[in-house]
Amino acid sequence: MFPPPQTLNSEVFAELPAAFRRPRASRWSEANRGGAALHSFLEGPSFDRDGNLYVVDIAHGRVFRISPEGLFNLVAEYDGEPNGLKIHRDGRIFLADYRNGLMELDPVRGEVTKLFDGRWTEHFKGLNDLFFAANGDLYFTDQGQTGLHDPTGRVYRFTTSGRLEKLVDTVPSPNGLVMDLAESALLVAVTRGNSVWRLPLMPDGSASKVGIFIQLSGGPGGPDGMALDAEGNLAVAHAGLGSVWVFDPHGEPLWRIRSCAGRLTTNLAYGGVDGRTLFITESETGSILAAHLRVGGKTMFSHA
Repeated sequence: MFPPPQTLNSEVFAELPAAFRRPRASRWSEANRGGAALHSFLEGPSFDRDGNLYVVDIAHGRVFRISPEGLFNLVAEYDGEPNGLKIHRDGRIFLADYRNGLMELDPVRGEVTKLFDGRWTEHFKGLNDLFFAANGDLYFTDQGQTGLHDPTGRVYRFTTSGRLEKLVDTVPSPNGLVMDLAESALLVAVTRGNSVWRLPLMPDGSASKVGIFIQLSGGPGGPDGMALDAEGNLAVAHAGLGSVWVFDPHGEPLWRIRSCAGRLTTNLAYGGVDGRTLFITESETGSILAAHLRVGGKTMFSHA
């Protein structure tokens, strides 16, 4: 048995302003939130080089930029369901859109354009999250409505040479993803399996001997977004449990960060002046939470 993790409390960094709260049902909420009239469903936090935090609102097709002072600005609103967001080293913003596929956002004009919506003639099930490797390759998950009843979720790599490769297609609800410190393996949150899978990458880039790295328990949801720190510790947002777990590189629990707001802790990103603050999207209340840690986040491709 592992020793119990230490507990750390979070605080509210910013809240979606009333002017942007428009409670209504949507196509996405019909399928994923029981048809509830949602004011928003914040996800996909990612920092730009100026310290602004970008987040998406998957329920209503919106992208927000939050200043270091916590002020919200609407960057884009379009006919889509953006779930994940990552910023390229050259400033381009990529979106994993549940409805439309892989998208690119121009943050100045607020325009969103489609890159591709499937592989060959097969459409994606519903993209969820994405991650840039150090060499610029883009990894992303295709979750759709998969789960233990239908373990056919996929993980893809889009190489810098423009090749789209399917790494695995047997995942019951693939969600957030990061690479380990050496970038020799891909770690994937498997929401409906309440686990984190490890995908070792072979010299040719293929995945082999895929296994369970961490098995979680509890909560009506499961692991969602993830982030890595500079020492290789893995932070996992546990949607439905109102917590973020931090595990060491061997999968042993170090910290449990408790939400001070709702229970839908969906995703996270390291930021702040020293990079040691973990910013967490709490989708139930439309809040951004913050927790201060000892170790800062791993330098990402977008900030190299």
